[in-house]
Amino acid sequence: MNRRRWLKHALLGATGALLGAEPPGARAAPAARIVVIGGGFAGSTFALRLRRQAPQHQILLVDRTDPYTTCPGSNEVIAGLRQLSALQVHREGLRRAGVLCARDEVDGIDAPRRRVLLRGGAQLPYDRLVLSPGIRFLWERIEGAGPETPLRMPHAWAAGEQTVRLAGQLRQLPAGGVVVISVPAGPMRCPPGPYERASLMAHFLKAHKPRAKLIILDANNSFPRLPQFMQAWQQFYPGLIEWIPVTQGGALERIDTQRMLLYAGAGAIHADLANVIPPQAPDALAPATGLAAPHGWCPVQPESFESTLIPGIHVIGDACIADDMPKSGSAAMSQAGQCAAAIQALLADRTPPSARFESVCYARVSPERALSIPARFSVEEGRITAQRGATPVSGAIDARAADRWYARARAEAFAD
Repeated sequence: MNRRRWLKHALLGATGALLGAEPPGARAAPAARIVVIGGGFAGSTFALRLRRQAPQHQILLVDRTDPYTTCPGSNEVIAGLRQLSALQVHREGLRRAGVLCARDEVDGIDAPRRRVLLRGGAQLPYDRLVLSPGIRFLWERIEGAGPETPLRMPHAWAAGEQTVRLAGQLRQLPAGGVVVISVPAGPMRCPPGPYERASLMAHFLKAHKPRAKLIILDANNSFPRLPQFMQAWQQFYPGLIEWIPVTQGGALERIDTQRMLLYAGAGAIHADLANVIPPQAPDALAPATGLAAPHGWCPVQPESFESTLIPGIHVIGDACIADDMPKSGSAAMSQAGQCAAAIQALLADRTPPSARFESVCYARVSPERALSIPARFSVEEGRITAQRGATPVSGAIDARAADRWYARARAEAFAD
């Protein structure tokens, strides 16, 4: 569907034939307009889930990118184990399911009038708005960073051009070169991701640059599955990876992009390849519209993910404050499912159902082995709390389990 036709449907309302018939015996709420901003794992899962569960509603998904490139799997691209094209998802599956999709830029949100303002001047009215904007990078918090830093010291924390750039730099690394990965403090997308990246980059180095060294400068003192990662590094890459936590001077203090120097408490390190992952916050749309708290992230009601700052807007995925839940693809999909059920209830003047969440992260430590990081969550005393001991602490497993999860996630999120 082209942009003009999509906007016509968005502004005038879709026909009953487009929206589909109500399931037999269902007591559905009156048809409503639901606008979704952001078509990653969270936004797309929400749109597809609500479309299938409550087809009387009109669902409009706006995203600035098409195709969408998934972050899960991008570390494998860097290490030469997968092609970037294999991570690209088009939106045909969502369209076939009846979700209206458009590639467009959102300029703002008029919350009092319940309208989304598009870059081209169009306005989309909504009954409920679901925001899944992702993250932005806070380069201004790194002394010495400038416009050229993402080119010379790519973060590759948003899959696409940055992934390709970092992969190319890895292949051009001189023999005996030094690779430095800098990990920020604070909430970030995919907490185990930097250590999976270190593992897979080490796999490449062991095979192609055996005299190279990889250093992790870490502004944290721990990370998910630390003992299991350490064991895997000793088994697969002995002597190749050095992890420097914050207590040993691992926090990045400043950088010299031109000279490829990274300064930390442990001293100055010259890097032949520097992968600097900056501190993170929600996409600029969130603070610009008043959805972000002073500390930067978006507070929400845990049962519905409705903003505590602006009624009628729900925030899911990396941008929201989900307490104990990680900022990961599987967690975002679990939030999307709860949000879809909650919005159905709210549109029918019912209380949202009680919330239960699950997530699982897979982190490859080699092409054949991965670490599984499962978790379950419930809402207790107004916050999302991890259920201690509810899931096993998994060790290394066959990496094909990660491939199966990825295939299921693409199907559940994008009908791909």
